[in-house]
Amino acid sequence: MPLIEMKVYGIDFTSAPSRAKPIACVEAWLEADVLNIEKLHQFVSFPSFMDFLQRSPSWIAGVDFPLGQPRKLIENLQWGKTWAEYVNLVGQMTKQEFVETLNQYRQGRANGDREHLRQTDRIAGAISPMKVYGVPVGKMFFEGAPRLLKAGFSILPCHPTSDPRIAIEVYPALIARNLIGRQSYKSDEKRKQTQEMQLLRKDIISKVRSPISGEKYGFAIEIDNLIAEEGDRDPSGDTLDAILATIQTASASRQSNYGIPENCDCLEGWICNL
Repeated sequence: MPLIEMKVYGIDFTSAPSRAKPIACVEAWLEADVLNIEKLHQFVSFPSFMDFLQRSPSWIAGVDFPLGQPRKLIENLQWGKTWAEYVNLVGQMTKQEFVETLNQYRQGRANGDREHLRQTDRIAGAISPMKVYGVPVGKMFFEGAPRLLKAGFSILPCHPTSDPRIAIEVYPALIARNLIGRQSYKSDEKRKQTQEMQLLRKDIISKVRSPISGEKYGFAIEIDNLIAEEGDRDPSGDTLDAILATIQTASASRQSNYGIPENCDCLEGWICNL
């Protein structure tokens, strides 16, 4: 792709946005040799979030939730033959109906065959997009994918359109693991939030700002000081994950086909920048 200025969003999503846990969206500009991370937006409702996305005519956004479900689930439930078909079907359900559908599907299935993984989940070490308890990424899919489809955005690789607003799936944990291993740097539970986690968040931010990161990604990473400080302070890790999602998205935008294999399963989707 030509090295032109591009608006980049990194989005840490939640299935139930609120003042206590908003959707975190970092806004940046990618130029020839620098990614300028300039703004942090927080949305306490889905309408405000979607309204924000629809204001700008052109951008690339990396979302930290599964854009698709496993092919095995889709075929077993006979949800359809295309991503748009089954996402539209899910979009007509209530959240309770969606959760109950997955609960019923799991019943009677053998251990190890109750929550399937996509091919990209296996490679990334991610959890099943069917999971609706604990880290409820299934509920994030339910709330996020149908809204992106309805908005008409180009969703890669699942549902490309001519819209210049492009959504891809990213996984901030990949950058964090590369920098600090599998140490925990965040928690939504106050009793589990520690000083050690804050030091790890500070370490991650320091490392992505370093010249070594610039050499790895092909562009320097400049983070507004207030955003960096919020990434350090935020014990949930949502701000930091939005920062990391922005970096992954910018990096993917510089790769052939956004780092998505040509032969990937478009019914399932793909985590970019694996």
